[in-house]
Amino acid sequence: MNKIEIQIKPTNRPAIVKFEANKFISRDKNYEFRNVDEAANSPLAKQLFYLPFTKTVYISGNFIAIERYDIVQWPDVQEEVAEQIENYLNSGEPVFINQDSNEKVPVTVYAESTPNPAAMKFVVNKKLVLAPYEFKNIEEAKPSPLATGLFHFPFVKEVFIDENYVSVLKYDIAEWNDVAMELREFLRSYLEEGKTIVSDEAVSVQPGQSADTAASAAASPARPDLSGLDDTSQQIVAILEEYVKPAVASDGGNIMFDSYDEASGTVKVILQGACSGCPSSTFTLKNGIETMLKNMLNEKVNEVIAING
Repeated sequence: MNKIEIQIKPTNRPAIVKFEANKFISRDKNYEFRNVDEAANSPLAKQLFYLPFTKTVYISGNFIAIERYDIVQWPDVQEEVAEQIENYLNSGEPVFINQDSNEKVPVTVYAESTPNPAAMKFVVNKKLVLAPYEFKNIEEAKPSPLATGLFHFPFVKEVFIDENYVSVLKYDIAEWNDVAMELREFLRSYLEEGKTIVSDEAVSVQPGQSADTAASAAASPARPDLSGLDDTSQQIVAILEEYVKPAVASDGGNIMFDSYDEASGTVKVILQGACSGCPSSTFTLKNGIETMLKNMLNEKVNEVIAING
């Protein structure tokens, strides 16, 4: 099991700080504890209330947020709190006790068309994963029971899972009008039952990591390690993450940095999900992403190439 790491995230409220993990802490429910009695079923929250400045503890998805009393300032204590949370999560002790594991959690799923006629985006009202996962066939999907289930539909060609949606690419043997409802109901039922989406063995391609490298690596779905990249590559990753990735995600896809060649000024990117094989992806690549990188990085970028488009 990969070590759980905590990153400190300020919020727009000075009294509240988020402690974000690279693993899920609570998949299906959000919790708010206002005192130690309310935290009786959460040993971790209860432990945090032993800190004299803890006013409220929130646990949701992959983070714990703490609201403090004014007796301290976060810069003075947040590192120690992060270490305490990290140590607890890595100890193997339960975050919650006395939970009803058979309780179904209502899930909403709706379908969205994408610029790629072969792809449909299914949006969910909950966080599914902490990083994107792409499966080209049922063999690759072994670490993802959800993707494996989708590949049992004979018309499913590829599956892409990101933060709160699943993009499905189909073969031409079926039309979306005939199969979209069936897939939506499968996803809704699967997620309501709280089944595993991806296991710890599932591989997520990270910025700066080629597909071949990722295929031999353990899952690390939190924050990409950019320490080995040169300054220009890090700038490219930052631009893709801030300006390009949100727009691409809205179309059911993902873009990942693969490499940068300083001599030729060539940037290689990986297109995933609905963007992979999309008829309009070449236009987007040349007239959108390439133009943006040229303008923002001056003469450092000459061309952008999709290596798996």
